[in-house]
Amino acid sequence: MDSRTKRRLSAAELDALARRALGAGVTASAELTDGFANAVWRLSLDDGREVVLKLAPPPELEQLSYERDLLRMEAAAIGLAAAAGVPVAGLLHAGFDDPVLGGDYLMLAALDGVSWNACKDALPPGHGDELRRELGRHLARLNGVTGEVFGYPHAGITGATWREAFLAMVRALLGDTERYPTPLPRPAGEILAVFEAAAPVLDEVTTPRLVHFDVWVGNVFLDLRGTPRIQALIDHERAFWGDPVAEFVTPTIFGELREDDPLLAGYREVTPLELTPAALTRLDLYRAYLSLILLVENGPRQYPEEEYAGLRDAAYSSLAGVLDRLVRASLDAVG
Repeated sequence: MDSRTKRRLSAAELDALARRALGAGVTASAELTDGFANAVWRLSLDDGREVVLKLAPPPELEQLSYERDLLRMEAAAIGLAAAAGVPVAGLLHAGFDDPVLGGDYLMLAALDGVSWNACKDALPPGHGDELRRELGRHLARLNGVTGEVFGYPHAGITGATWREAFLAMVRALLGDTERYPTPLPRPAGEILAVFEAAAPVLDEVTTPRLVHFDVWVGNVFLDLRGTPRIQALIDHERAFWGDPVAEFVTPTIFGELREDDPLLAGYREVTPLELTPAALTRLDLYRAYLSLILLVENGPRQYPEEEYAGLRDAAYSSLAGVLDRLVRASLDAVG
């Protein structure tokens, strides 16, 4: 999302919002500009607290179909994750359809750690593997949370079965390319046909489970005091109810999930997981879906070209390769 389309709040408006939500005034504020979806500020309050404000885009702004009411999903996911023992930034207040702002916002406890992405090259030898193992345990606990329906309830993209919901998610995303023409390795109709041909493997998933679906190192905060450990998983906006196997897509983005990955070992310390041929086909479906998101979302977000080019090229190449692999798998199943 072009940063010019984000909401802007003055110092007086930030102070008034903090007083209404948390009963404390703002002594200092700094806008955090890394994200492209929500407007985000770090606020220092006069009662000594440090908080993060996440403010949804203006309601009239065009977004992808699944991005409707993202902060509502994030608020729900934070509460459920915390109850499951997963470290998160604490939710202090959620305001939905706020009468003053005309939209949604969250107030979160600020973290004093550092993102894994910012310090990954400075970690002592061996600590990366141990952190990855710890991450696997946290993801298994998160995926242990069960729901009532598959898909994105906040966006109205759901299904009674995982196959129904996932194909609805794919159709919605491909439908977004009509509003935001996107260069893809195959025509949208052909891509949908590939998903549909491989979809029978989705029937193995019978219980909706909470999936973060955006666990890359930039969304994992570390506490580096003493032995490095995970302080919190952040940014739950992309979460959905579905197949836990999908959780392995972003931690291995544009790569493969290996049996010797410490992430998988940590996950299995909490719950069994077997990478059967059907599970690996499902993983490919979710890899293709993420690559589609990364390509189509540039339409409404308009990423800076110099920053986006590498990600766009990697997503395009990954999508092309995975689609080819899914086609071969479907032909082998028929043959």
